[in-house]
Amino acid sequence: MVKSLREILGGAGALARGFGMMVRSPRLFLLGALPPLFTSLLFLALFVTLLVNVADLAAWATPFSEGWDPTWRSALRVAVSVAMAVGAVLVMVVTFTTATLTLGSPIYDKIGELVEEQLGNAPEGADEPLMASVIRAIRQSLGIILVSLLVTLMVFGIGFVPLIGQIVGAVLAAVLGGWLLAIELLAGAFDRRNMLLVRDRRRYMGTRRLRVLGYAVPTYLLLAIPFVAIVVFPAAAAGGTILARELFETGERRGWNGPGGTPITRSGPGHPGPGGPQAPSAHPPPGAPRPPRGPGRPPVQG
Repeated sequence: MVKSLREILGGAGALARGFGMMVRSPRLFLLGALPPLFTSLLFLALFVTLLVNVADLAAWATPFSEGWDPTWRSALRVAVSVAMAVGAVLVMVVTFTTATLTLGSPIYDKIGELVEEQLGNAPEGADEPLMASVIRAIRQSLGIILVSLLVTLMVFGIGFVPLIGQIVGAVLAAVLGGWLLAIELLAGAFDRRNMLLVRDRRRYMGTRRLRVLGYAVPTYLLLAIPFVAIVVFPAAAAGGTILARELFETGERRGWNGPGGTPITRSGPGHPGPGGPQAPSAHPPPGAPRPPRGPGRPPVQG
């Protein structure tokens, strides 16, 4: 129990450390706040435009109701208008993070690199061609948006369950939404180490799930507050890099090194591999000379 709590608090601490780093770099902090500000204003303008024209859009979408009784026709179009507004909000919530990270990709990469340099042992960076990187990022983002949309619809449906639906739905939204958010926010640190697949991120995140959720859930909840994301996003980018480095350390202790968690080949004294002597085998191959008996060792029966 104590260890689990320590892991959760450690994840939240990565976000707090991200805030601290951004406070010490005010210029970079302000640059990191521009993409979420732009995305927020853009989404707000689009939503206001939708509300202004929603009645006309509802009439355009329901031409078959022209001959209906005015009461029923109005009721249908009001329902369609509400559905359009709710659907627009749903799409904006799901796509906000991806759109912000896409618009601010160079800035958040710079924030991640600054964190890596301050913490030491910074990677050299990915050697992926630019066009391949863009295509991969778009494909992965679309996949995450689709999964996020399915999760949102599932949570929305659970909310209608009597008594427990609202509570269970809110918890699932925070946990699952936070996990998907972390997959996106940790991408830069993994890309810099040439771990370019989503399954690489999921594999490392799975080693310390509580720590990841301790970072991801507060970040998700803060980003859900209108315009608070402007302040949170730069710190979340820095905190994501800090968290990713902790996950890499855990992976190294498990013998992982690189895409797919391939084993580390260590060399040197005490480690098998190039440059170091091989460890003696407990079972020598047939025909090999037997080791000499030491003091107190019973003779080997032939």
